[in-house]
Amino acid sequence: MNVFQVIFNWKTYIITALAVISFSNFMIVLFGHTIPGVILSFFKVAGEYVVLGSVFVFALAWLLKAKPHNRPKQYSIIVFDIFGKQTSIEGIRTEFKTHDVTWSFMKQYKKTYPLYNFAMVSNVSKSDKPTIFKYI
Repeated sequence: MNVFQVIFNWKTYIITALAVISFSNFMIVLFGHTIPGVILSFFKVAGEYVVLGSVFVFALAWLLKAKPHNRPKQYSIIVFDIFGKQTSIEGIRTEFKTHDVTWSFMKQYKKTYPLYNFAMVSNVSKSDKPTIFKYI
């Protein structure tokens, strides 16, 4: 073997080693930085859109639920005795136009007449019977 063949063999080994190192470095950069970076940035943006979409869906559902419905224009108080039978008490007001005033009078009546129970009712257009809104 001459010196030229030995040097040629070393050059082959060195070029092969450099090619393997370069390729492995390329693969490390590709699979260690580039692809995860692209995927993470995609999922970060996609996650933002999912959160933003969830907020809009929640807001839309809340607006539909909180939309003012047809509120009754007349409220009544029905009096029940201790046995649960409907009765009446002389001298108390039972017809009201607003929910808050009716509720205030019910609380006052409950303090004044503790042995009676009171129900706030109203006639809703879709029902034959009065609908009870509150009961104390």
